[in-house]
Amino acid sequence: MTAAPPARVTAGTALGVSALLVVVHATNDAFAGMLSALLPTVQARFGLSETALALFVATLSFSSSVTQPVFGVLVDRWGRRRMAALGVMTSSSLLSLMAVAPSPWLLFVILLVGGLGSAAFHPAGTGIARSIGGQRKGLVMSVFSAGGTVGVALGPLVIGWLLVTGNLSLSPLLMIPGVLGGLALVAFVPAQPRQRGSPWPPLLDLSLLRGPVGVLAASGILRAISFVTFLNAMPLYLVARHGVSPDSPVLFWTLTLFSLSAALGGIVAGALERRVSRSLLITTSMLVSLVPFGVLFLLTPGTPLYFLSVAAAGALVNAGLPLMVVAAQDLAPQAMGAASGLLMGFTWGTAGLLYVGIGALQEGVGLAPAMVVAFLALVPAALLARRVIGHETAPTPR
Repeated sequence: MTAAPPARVTAGTALGVSALLVVVHATNDAFAGMLSALLPTVQARFGLSETALALFVATLSFSSSVTQPVFGVLVDRWGRRRMAALGVMTSSSLLSLMAVAPSPWLLFVILLVGGLGSAAFHPAGTGIARSIGGQRKGLVMSVFSAGGTVGVALGPLVIGWLLVTGNLSLSPLLMIPGVLGGLALVAFVPAQPRQRGSPWPPLLDLSLLRGPVGVLAASGILRAISFVTFLNAMPLYLVARHGVSPDSPVLFWTLTLFSLSAALGGIVAGALERRVSRSLLITTSMLVSLVPFGVLFLLTPGTPLYFLSVAAAGALVNAGLPLMVVAAQDLAPQAMGAASGLLMGFTWGTAGLLYVGIGALQEGVGLAPAMVVAFLALVPAALLARRVIGHETAPTPR
């Protein structure tokens, strides 16, 4: 198997491409944040049940996340730049139509196909980020990952503004930034290496799942369960346990601060990678995050200490994710796209599907106990990550 030689990347080009990737990643992932804000409107328009609404959420989670390893294989063969551009242009063009879909069935198709565009973008984008990272690939990957998290946090604000101002019919215009971003990727990203001269690998490389990358993926799923549980269960807990109004700013700022802090945590961990081993950063951040998660059950919502704990939980639980992606790429250098898809998408999508079980547990034993169970999944997550990268040593400071 051979690969086309990569184009030479100067420091200035790397900085510009990194900034472009962050903006495009935020644009792509913003649509995932918009869907939750649109669900009440969709329910009122079509008279749907909560089960039907959950199906929409599961459809986007599956198509945009679980399928990423498959697109990772295609990325390795067809080229990262081309797939990244095609992916973000597809997802933006279709998912911008969510708010104006004339029927539930058409909305289902929009989410299914539009999510596939997002699934194509992620492994391609992570591959580009790594290729331009040089000696700072951990930091570059962290910044790239943060762009998506910021997009998820800001998406509800954008679609919410259109809702409040009565301009929801203009939502298809939201495809413009994604289309322009895709064209910019083609124009400004240096040519990326592609695998050539060998038969096609299987679209789902089971050998990755059986090896150390699979162990990292299992760790990532357990970590993502705690993240997904906070975003979905914390608002319900605040309303049920503390009597917070469903439209209280406390709920909005809780979710926004958590997501933004998660983005910052990944960046800080990436910056520290040159001085602290990946193993220590990944495992310690996951285990220490249990402290602010636990403290939140004891605090009054809306207080400064409460928001400080929300920020700490978000930053710590997400700190190790970009480094886990880089570690998976290092473990599978001949299948970096597939490895990236496993850690960036498959883990999140699987966690989203498994959250159905956490929801059932909430009904059976209560919100707080079910949330505690989900947060404690961080313990085996840390142990699994340590098993794969536990023999790393701290790199020499440069």
